[in-house]
Amino acid sequence: MTKLYESISQSLDGVLRDGMTLAVGGFGLSGIPSDLIEAVRDTGVKDLTVVSNNMGVDGKGLGLLLENGQVRKVIASYVGENKLFAEQFLAGNLEVEFSPQGTLAERLRCGGAGIPAFYTKTGVGTLVAEGKPHAEFDGATYVQERGIVTDVALVHAYLADTAGNLVYRYTARNFNPLVATVGRVTIAEAERIVPAGEIDPNHVITPGVFVHRLAKCTDREKDIEQRTVRPRPVTVTN
Repeated sequence: MTKLYESISQSLDGVLRDGMTLAVGGFGLSGIPSDLIEAVRDTGVKDLTVVSNNMGVDGKGLGLLLENGQVRKVIASYVGENKLFAEQFLAGNLEVEFSPQGTLAERLRCGGAGIPAFYTKTGVGTLVAEGKPHAEFDGATYVQERGIVTDVALVHAYLADTAGNLVYRYTARNFNPLVATVGRVTIAEAERIVPAGEIDPNHVITPGVFVHRLAKCTDREKDIEQRTVRPRPVTVTN
């Protein structure tokens, strides 16, 4: 059975609603589901709780949802590249739950694996641990963190087949495999889509069982969050 939809917008039909939780793959601007994010923006759905490593930058990625006033709460590990995010947070218009990056990754992994909670040393004695259960193991104090499950998850893949099996490319893999497992409905956009069975099973990173809907994304230039270059050395020839 194919999971392929004719367009990105059609893949979102009937799954979005105000007040829902939304997990989004990517790291900075690498590996983000740009077409799906833009389609969410175009629906106007609001009061979203967004779970993502970060919120992109001003005018790009999840920053588009912030600009459109669609986000009520953010669960993230880093938000330092988005000025609008800071403005909305300081103005009291945006609720923020910070989670250390490794902890966030484990919360997503646990959510996808059906594990409701786990204990970690990370964050003990800091604001991150305030109000959370603590326990002692082998003489050390740990804080309890909850697994994350969301209404919808959005991911970007380099290659997919029509059964929903996904392959990611290089560092664009980042949070996408984890995010793909936590959605009650997971929607993937892919740069290339082939018939079911054409991807070597040894190369599949996210099995199709986790993916409910799939659409081909547009060919676009990939944004670079920060470009750092140095002068090319001068080559002297005799």
